Amino acid sequence: MRKNFGAQPLLYPQPVLIIGTYDEKETPNLMNAAWGGISDGNEISLSLTETHKTYKNILLKKAFTVSVATAKYVVEEDYVGIASGNKVENKFEKTGFHAEKSDFVDAPIVKELPVTLECTLKKINEDGIVVGEIVNVSADESVLGENGKIDVNKVDAISYDPSNHYYVRLGEIVGKAFSDGKKLM
Repeated sequence: MRKNFGAQPLLYPQPVLIIGTYDEKETPNLMNAAWGGISDGNEISLSLTETHKTYKNILLKKAFTVSVATAKYVVEEDYVGIASGNKVENKFEKTGFHAEKSDFVDAPIVKELPVTLECTLKKINEDGIVVGEIVNVSADESVLGENGKIDVNKVDAISYDPSNHYYVRLGEIVGKAFSDGKKLM
């Protein structure tokens, strides 16, 4: 038997995205966003409200970064989601995070977060969805595997559980994409 929950944003896993921007004074800002994801080969879409400082900064600079949230910094990552950039001038200082300017876009990289998508603003859809073009992905060497690619287990990424309001650690490999299904061919 199944239980109905009605119309809710209950999709699993739901990425926890840390959005980095600069404001008009070049002050770095961060925001935790759970409603976003890859929408094309080199494109990411984010559902952001116009009142967010991050939204205003994206319009101003035409650029932003998206870092993958990790279990190690869950307190800091949650803080940048519950503290408004419109009220807190420098969330980087409060969290202890360090900003490093991207070489590719006019937006900050969080040194402590190991995987970052560096994006330019492609467009804002009629419904307010921010669409960014991914121009570079940078990763700290500490999260690379022997093959030189990003190792998801080393990233220690977290997902948001919208039903229970938890952050959940991701990691166990259970299959090989574009391969395991061939057993049924």
